[in-house]
Amino acid sequence: MTEEKRLEIPFWNKLNLTIKEAAAYSGIGETTIRKMLSERGCSFLFKVGTKNLIKRKEFEKYLDGVHYL
Repeated sequence: MTEEKRLEIPFWNKLNLTIKEAAAYSGIGETTIRKMLSERGCSFLFKVGTKNLIKRKEFEKYLDGVHYL
C-alpha cells in the first residue's frame, strides 16, 4: 500500500474540503459552491494562498440555515 493511500481520509471526516469534495459531500454543483465562496463575508471560506478550501462544519451550519440557493 502506498503512503498516499494510507493517509487518505474520507472527506466527511476532514476539517477542510476542496470544492470538488464539498460538491460530492453536499450534492451542490462546483459552480454554485464557487459563487457562494465569492460572496463577501462567506463564513466557510478558508484560503490557503490562492487555494480556496471549505470549512466543513461551517459549511454544514450554513446549509442547515438556508432553504434555497
